[in-house]
Amino acid sequence: MSGDVLAGLWDVIDERADHPREESYVSSLLCHRKGIDKPLEKVGEEATEFVLAVKNGDPDRIAEEGADLLFHLLVALRAAGVDLAAVLAVLEARRR
Repeated sequence: MSGDVLAGLWDVIDERADHPREESYVSSLLCHRKGIDKPLEKVGEEATEFVLAVKNGDPDRIAEEGADLLFHLLVALRAAGVDLAAVLAVLEARRR
């Protein structure tokens, strides 16, 4: 995934967190009555679906489930108050 796509997705998630919209899926996750548990449930669900897709060996399905997992992970990070830049800084530091 290009950094621009990831940054753009983060911007949308950030904007929905700051300015919730009734029709927004991201807002529904971030403003759910379960609090942070809802985005975390989605991360768990998508992680399981990703693992199953990998086990089944379907490249298209793996890509789809990987995208879903990455998306929900970003929403959970925002719900936890952790900026994507902090995660990217950790990854950058580990790369050296």
